[in-house]
Amino acid sequence: RFGKQEWVKPYTDVVLEDWGKSGVRSVQVISPAFSADCLETLEELAIENRDNFLEAGGQEYHYIPALNLDETHIELLEALSLPLVKGWAGTLDGWV
Repeated sequence: RFGKQEWVKPYTDVVLEDWGKSGVRSVQVISPAFSADCLETLEELAIENRDNFLEAGGQEYHYIPALNLDETHIELLEALSLPLVKGWAGTLDGWV
């Protein structure tokens, strides 16, 4: 956690640790805010949080990866962005 703004609570790591201690045996974790996994996300969500949950008593932890380079994900990004950039023709001379 960085920056001056307080992050949204409850924090994922705290919730997962509490769940492990309270008897939750299995969790599946996804980060819908990310369309692609990055090292920070993988380190925190896929590794650190897994370790914390299991050490607190959980038994199964599954990180569901972002869509990354999945063909349907790329098609979705194209469908969302192309209509928005079509009006840029001529304004990007020298850039592309």
